[in-house]
Amino acid sequence: MNRLIFILLLICLGCIIGGFVFDLEHSQKFIGFGVLGLFFVVFPLFIYHRWKDKDFKDYMLTQENIEKMKQNQKEKKY
Repeated sequence: MNRLIFILLLICLGCIIGGFVFDLEHSQKFIGFGVLGLFFVVFPLFIYHRWKDKDFKDYMLTQENIEKMKQNQKEKKY
């Protein structure tokens, strides 16, 4: 998955840079497809890859997590 995301990132960045560097008839389309690929393919894949094994309850501000934070603060002070 890491390699796929990295390859797609390089392809999108290559399209964007190629669109700016080469003065072609369709250079604006290369830039547009590169940006669309980044925002609609690469970023969602990256976010899914980073969060797929995480428990969302650990990041929610619940009463239980507030108590844990208070205990950690007390332990760090002493």
